[in-house]
Amino acid sequence: VQLQASGGGLVQAGESVRLSCAASGRTFRDYVMGWFRQAPGKEREFVAGISRSGGGSDYGNSVKGRFTISRDNAKNTVYLQMNSLKPEDTAVYYCAATLSRDTIRVYISAKTYDNWGQGTLVTVSS
Repeated sequence: VQLQASGGGLVQAGESVRLSCAASGRTFRDYVMGWFRQAPGKEREFVAGISRSGGGSDYGNSVKGRFTISRDNAKNTVYLQMNSLKPEDTAVYYCAATLSRDTIRVYISAKTYDNWGQGTLVTVSS
């Protein structure tokens, strides 16, 4: 599956941004989807994940209560709604996908994902 992330940009602290990741090439609903981020000089960090059905999700501790992941299997797209942004949310955000037979499981380890998008930069100014 090919992944194309979009929606990044420069925003001020407290504002909101919605990232999108469009998938093509395989049956989207067969994939567990995730969002990760990587800030300069830091390791890649799990942000959010969503099950194949959309019924299950999980979030990194630093974004819980502020970010929401969702998916539209009819549009082959996964979204990341980011609210109350902070300067420490500044990073390149990557969407990722992995095939799964389990319709409700969510994966939080980057090693589990074998398809990655190119990343989109989100910069939050104070």
